[in-house]
Amino acid sequence: MFSCSSNFYVVKLKRNFLPLIFLFFTFSLLLFSKSNLPAVKSGLALWANSVIPSIFPFFVATELLMHTNIITQLGNILNRYMKPLFNIRGEGAFAFIMGIISGYPVGAKIATSFRKNNTCTKEECERLLSFTNNSGPLFIIGTVGLSMYKNTSIGILLFITHILACISVGIIFRFWKRNEKSSASYHNITPSSASKENITFSNLGSILSESIMSSISTILLIGGFVVIFSSVISILKASGILNMLALLIAPIFDTLNIDFSFAAPLISGFLEITNGINSISNIACKKISINIIFTAFLLGFGGISVLLQVLSITSKTDLSIKPYLYGKLLHGILAAFYTYIFINVLPFFNFDL
Repeated sequence: MFSCSSNFYVVKLKRNFLPLIFLFFTFSLLLFSKSNLPAVKSGLALWANSVIPSIFPFFVATELLMHTNIITQLGNILNRYMKPLFNIRGEGAFAFIMGIISGYPVGAKIATSFRKNNTCTKEECERLLSFTNNSGPLFIIGTVGLSMYKNTSIGILLFITHILACISVGIIFRFWKRNEKSSASYHNITPSSASKENITFSNLGSILSESIMSSISTILLIGGFVVIFSSVISILKASGILNMLALLIAPIFDTLNIDFSFAAPLISGFLEITNGINSISNIACKKISINIIFTAFLLGFGGISVLLQVLSITSKTDLSIKPYLYGKLLHGILAAFYTYIFINVLPFFNFDL
């Protein structure tokens, strides 16, 4: 009887967990409004001054390129490399390249478009999700390296290890669902009726307008996530929850002999990478390499904020979010590992000297 009663309360707690979280968040907005208002303004400023200028043009360019035959031509050229390395048809190279140069969440947006247009199979698109959604060079070298660490070389190191980890994840995930029956034959995929119309001078105006509207919709979605997570982190700090969470993982830091001051910024970065990385870069440590290694992990993982952005983008398809989640965790670990190796093997990247 006790067991049945216990199970009843567990089921009830699971059912009401999210409503309770949202209720707590709503009351916290009122309770900590004084500290939350600057956080919301900071989130809006981050979105307006960093996210829009660095990502929005790439969104529009990607949408326009999807209306050309460049992706098919690129696929024909790079198929000999993409298939052996990543077990993905050549067209996937477009998602890979744009994901590297553009930043979050361009790679996921392209992979989702590929699935909607039947450019790639479900399994291939899920493999693309695992490694094509990355931080871009403008953010890593410019924002993180130059603005936060005041050192371009640190940004270059982080970008190199970020790309190496990305490629490594892609190679590992070539085996994702390899033995399962493909949702469509590799040679028999044909564009669906939803495929994008090829761009010409006669329809340039309408396609450009469509591309801009689609990009605005996505950039507004990203802005919403940036502001909400800035607010969430502010509430966690003001309520003392962030410090309590940091204390819970304190034994791990003691075991690894790492400064405990990294705990709270790491949790913050796990939620939203920009705030977390900025806090980590400001920690005075005997060895700055520790700051850089933690930064490499967060850049690779991307944070819960980006995860939810990707989830919202893929929600109208049959793509699983699991390869993305597993891939980003692995990306973060490998990026941190490669950064550690580079710092300890190559004197040029040893910033502790």
